[in-house]
Amino acid sequence: MSILADAHRTTVPTLNIGPIALDVPVVLAPMAGITNTAFRRLCREYGAGLYVSEMITSRALVERTAESMRLIRHHESETPRSIQLYGVDPKTVAEAVTMLVAEDRADHIDLNFGCPVPKVTKKGGGAALPWKLGLFRDIVESAVKAAADRPLTIKMRKGIDSDHLTYLEAGRIAEGAGVASIALHARTAAEFYSGSADWSAIEKLKTAITGTPVLGNGDIWSADDAMRMIDETGCDGVVVGRGCLGRPWLFGDLAAAFRGEKLKAEPSLGFVATAFRRHAELLVEFFEDEDRACRDIRKHVAWYFKGYAVGGDLRAALATVKDLAQLDELLARLDGDAPYPGADAEGQRGRAGTPKKPSLPYGWLDSRELQETHRAELSLAESSVSGG
Repeated sequence: MSILADAHRTTVPTLNIGPIALDVPVVLAPMAGITNTAFRRLCREYGAGLYVSEMITSRALVERTAESMRLIRHHESETPRSIQLYGVDPKTVAEAVTMLVAEDRADHIDLNFGCPVPKVTKKGGGAALPWKLGLFRDIVESAVKAAADRPLTIKMRKGIDSDHLTYLEAGRIAEGAGVASIALHARTAAEFYSGSADWSAIEKLKTAITGTPVLGNGDIWSADDAMRMIDETGCDGVVVGRGCLGRPWLFGDLAAAFRGEKLKAEPSLGFVATAFRRHAELLVEFFEDEDRACRDIRKHVAWYFKGYAVGGDLRAALATVKDLAQLDELLARLDGDAPYPGADAEGQRGRAGTPKKPSLPYGWLDSRELQETHRAELSLAESSVSGG
């Protein structure tokens, strides 16, 4: 790793999420199937900030399903404890928040209004929900009230598509409801993860919202990107998602950058292999099942070894690994001294996809108010534990 002084920054910007004071204004974005306890712990080992759980459905939590109860568990080392909820019914969301507070299971609660996955939006949830302003207001207000002294925040997208933007109205409603911060992924649901994030929307939201911290999300692949977003938009902090896939040490880069240092991790293949092995070990502890942990770590192979000289046969073997003993044997075949490959290991990670017409309930865009015909759709939107 190389650390160079960055003379133009003399103070470390901090971020307050209600009573929670973060040393650096960095948040790990909730990602379904990724930001479980194992990955959050791994990221914490490299950096600082707020690390949020994967999205948990409020109905499943109220019903105390085994999977939802497992997903809200935090390791004793995780402080503060952060959970993201998804819901479409004000009463159910409030009940889920009340449970988390009453049972002291979270120090911070975030609400998801940004999920673009068709199985969620086609039932009126995620990024589709803020179009219904009254419903959005009712959910946020009831959740803030239920959270009491625990900070409650929201994460959203620009809107459904370029003709149906919601972020400025939703931001003002959320601020009026008393949320502790507002995070904006600067894409619409229609864009999914394609193209480039529209950072100008973050700047517009920051201009419109004067009394609540605004966080920017989208296309932060490096610490330089984070600092550029702060400088260009004036946002109060950054939310990092796909940029840290297979690269948990990015949080070390970010922490150093906000301290006024220019740190750029340039890990050898051995360094990467050690991180990968640590991730697998933490997954075993999280799942309490070595087989399940190894099945989970397989999806991380391409992200960790992006750009490195790892042969196709070895990559394939890693992507089908069955236990830690086999994993250790495979990792021992790597040339640990192989240097950081430069640009080939950088840039976009995860699937970007292509723009697509969002899946929505029939007639969803006809009115900003919730129609009776859509209430049944909303009741189905919370049918799974984690919505993506």
